[in-house]
Amino acid sequence: MVGRPRPRRRSGRYAWLITNPLALFAFLCAVAFWLQDPDWYKQWLGALVALVCIIVSYIGVINVVIRRNTISFYITEVPFLLALFYLPPVAVIVVMTLAALVAKLTRGAVLVPSKFWFNVAKSSAGAAAAVLVLAAMPPIRGAGPGTWAILTAAVGASVLVELLSLAAVMAVVQGARAGQDVIRSSLPLWITAGVNVVVGLIFLVALEATAWSATLLAVLVVAIMVMLRSYAEFFRQHRTLADVYELTKAVRDEGTDAGLPDVMLERVRALMRSEYATLWLSPQGRHPEVLLTARVENKGLLDLSPTPAVIRERGISDGHTVAVGNQFPESEQLRQALRDTKVKDVIVVPLRSGHTPIGSLEVINRLGDTRTFRPADVQVLETIAAHVAVAVENTRLVDRLRYDAYHDRLTGLPNRRRITDALAESVKVRAEDEVVAVLLFDVDGQRDVNESMGHAAGDKLLAEVAGRLRGIAGPGALVGRIGGDEFVVTLRAESTDATVQLATEMREQLRGPMTVGTLTLDLDTAVGVAVYPDHGTDPETLIQRAELAANAAKVLPYGVQLFHPALESRAVRRLGIAADLRVALDTGAIDVYFQPKVTLTDRHLVGVECLARWQHPAQGEVAPDDFVAVAEHTGQLSRLTEVVLTEGLRRCREWADQDRPLSIAVNLSVRTLLDSRFPDQVASLLERYGVAAAQVTFEISEPGMLGDIERVLPTLYRLRDLGVRLSVDDFGTGASSLSYLRQWPVHEVKIDDSFVQGMATDTGDLAIVRAVVSLAREFGLTVVAEGVESELTLDLLEEMGCEIGQGYLFSRPLPYERLEAWFSAQTEPATTPAGEVRKLRAVG
Repeated sequence: MVGRPRPRRRSGRYAWLITNPLALFAFLCAVAFWLQDPDWYKQWLGALVALVCIIVSYIGVINVVIRRNTISFYITEVPFLLALFYLPPVAVIVVMTLAALVAKLTRGAVLVPSKFWFNVAKSSAGAAAAVLVLAAMPPIRGAGPGTWAILTAAVGASVLVELLSLAAVMAVVQGARAGQDVIRSSLPLWITAGVNVVVGLIFLVALEATAWSATLLAVLVVAIMVMLRSYAEFFRQHRTLADVYELTKAVRDEGTDAGLPDVMLERVRALMRSEYATLWLSPQGRHPEVLLTARVENKGLLDLSPTPAVIRERGISDGHTVAVGNQFPESEQLRQALRDTKVKDVIVVPLRSGHTPIGSLEVINRLGDTRTFRPADVQVLETIAAHVAVAVENTRLVDRLRYDAYHDRLTGLPNRRRITDALAESVKVRAEDEVVAVLLFDVDGQRDVNESMGHAAGDKLLAEVAGRLRGIAGPGALVGRIGGDEFVVTLRAESTDATVQLATEMREQLRGPMTVGTLTLDLDTAVGVAVYPDHGTDPETLIQRAELAANAAKVLPYGVQLFHPALESRAVRRLGIAADLRVALDTGAIDVYFQPKVTLTDRHLVGVECLARWQHPAQGEVAPDDFVAVAEHTGQLSRLTEVVLTEGLRRCREWADQDRPLSIAVNLSVRTLLDSRFPDQVASLLERYGVAAAQVTFEISEPGMLGDIERVLPTLYRLRDLGVRLSVDDFGTGASSLSYLRQWPVHEVKIDDSFVQGMATDTGDLAIVRAVVSLAREFGLTVVAEGVESELTLDLLEEMGCEIGQGYLFSRPLPYERLEAWFSAQTEPATTPAGEVRKLRAVG
């Protein structure tokens, strides 16, 4: 999935777009207030005291990291509020500007002009905004609540201007998202400012009461700052422990070597507050070298690292942590390597398996211009590295076990499980004019070698065969061992004929003398060939049929046999159909056909019967009786019924929306009626498609129902109460039909086509049909005759009072598209008291 592209970072020089307007605003305000109060400088002593207090207040900094920048929240609002109360406006602006200059120059950080002057301009503009608000308010009198409100508004304006300035410069330099991050993370700033305002007002009230309170307030400030620093350190340690716990838990839960960097590196980078976090793993056996890095501004991982190679090599060779930076004087000799690569500081912790280094975990560049890694950070990273080393070892052990589970130990080839999975992937993608081939090589004489020379010799023979197959198989082929002396090659070929030709050539190349111990053997194999989609659609079926073909090839002089259905016994074919039916149901390969049902008196189209049809990719059209029986015996009948019913309801809804209301009929098996959940499933589908229950008829075969009548009656009653119609299908073919008919909650009987088709020529069939029609009318049941194929049959049924007919005389079962064409060609609208229906134009 492609994420939203990250805006390109601009040069820091764009910060002047914000800095210059801020500086101009502060300058104009200072000039305006100077003109208003030319003698402001006479209060220089108070201004000097305020300047010292504001500079000192910067030591109470609270740092919050946003992306690559550290936002610092200070307690400067306390002396700033007092300066607003006691000093003239120009003095306030000058004091805040000078305090920002001194604070930034004495922080010991690398001086970046654009950032330095932005911070100074931001402080000056904030002070200017505050004195503007102060000037707009009524004059301050005393230290009462009115003064509190005025000073709070002034400080709030200052904070707002500084916040918006910071958001603006971040948006200009790093993109709009960075500016939004500043706004979203501003809640701590407002909370801190609010607390500082309250403290400042308390100080103001105390100072107004007596100037001597300044001494007590100074002691209080020092005590509070010490407490805040202690609490901040305690909170940092607590949060670090919590983060380390979450990190180690995530590392422990990750079960793959490939996924470990994804879950670990970004967490390490955030925990260590670094710009980069790198995992390097040395190559070992089947495991290649890994070098992945998480960077603060990148969502994905980078395949490079800014760590100087000499520092990583020092940590790996010594087997100890290497930390380079301002806080680590013992590594001063490595500082030049950092300067050469423009890296501020780095910590490299080697990962060990026992006493053997297997890689390293590294963090580079502590975020914040004035922040650097400390010895405490080394301890945290060493703790994390210990867990990561264990996780790497565990994942590689699991990977080894997984490899062994999918490969044959003797030959190193993929085993049956791996071949099956690979085939499953291959058959998902079918290219035009291309087949997926399975070639099964059965080694002749391997058992004789085992019995005469021992299993060691037999193993050598198999290893030699594996080596030869690897050599003669093409680059796109997968060679595997699926049994004792059976090897499989899977590949894509142009056609079935090309596959047989390739199998013949490979067999000839595989043949030849082979030395086993002191004997020289003539190696021979029998090759069975099966291809997708001609011989199966799932891997197991393809391999099974290739085995059958290989067995048949053993008696052939040329030793190669393509699978054909005659090789497969009836039971094997049924198993194949069962497997293919499951795939067909999963992939929507089962088609639903519709056969119209017509009233015999006025030729009105009243509904359709929904019938399942299956075009097997290898065996062609499968008779419904065959695959329904397979579905019933393999537990797939409920899926099959659901597919047919769902398609019928969907079409029923479409016809109703087109003002062509038609009912649908769906066949049910007794096994389906034994499922107590089926009525609820029907109700759910009716509600989903908005189809009236009376529009649905379920046809239940009479012979199948007779044996389980007591068990299916509860479900029949539930279906009847739901409102659907119930029909006895194949009526007349079961025993004791008449005695049971009154007990069944049915609405319709459907005369079996064997009687309907013979009634025109057989008086016995005619008598049975006449009796059934008469009996059904006595019971108030609708009669449907299936198998209507001649005009004479139609006339006889109409004469004896049969209401509905169904058969080839009207239409054979049709797919939906052809049924729509039949509607247009064979029917026309007709108006009835019940509404508009479709009427047959002609019959024949």
